[in-house]
Amino acid sequence: MTLEGVSWRTPRILFPLVLVFLSGSIAGALAMRFGLPTMIYKPMPYWSEGGKQFSLQKLKHELNLTEQQSRAMEAELDDFVKYVQTLQSQMDGVRADGRERIMRILDPEQQKKFRALLTEVTPRQNK
Repeated sequence: MTLEGVSWRTPRILFPLVLVFLSGSIAGALAMRFGLPTMIYKPMPYWSEGGKQFSLQKLKHELNLTEQQSRAMEAELDDFVKYVQTLQSQMDGVRADGRERIMRILDPEQQKKFRALLTEVTPRQNK
């Protein structure tokens, strides 16, 4: 049998192609739903404790910073981190206020369910 007369539309070829495509799609969807993002996007220590020195040293090395540039870079990064921490604390306050206002609307049983839903949806925000 020659391949000249075989079309990709024949069921013997089309079915395995569709099966492989669907299997890959399902595997990818399951991986993204059940944990791959948490494996890929792990928070890294950026500008705190040991992370600060690592980051600054890496920037000095990669960018060939002078001593004056290094000091300026450190000051800018420190200011940036303080700014981000301030924003984070403000966001945490807004979230807490929103949760409190919602809790006032709900009865005790609904409050219990609402807390469970929050834990499922946003575990980081409910620490």
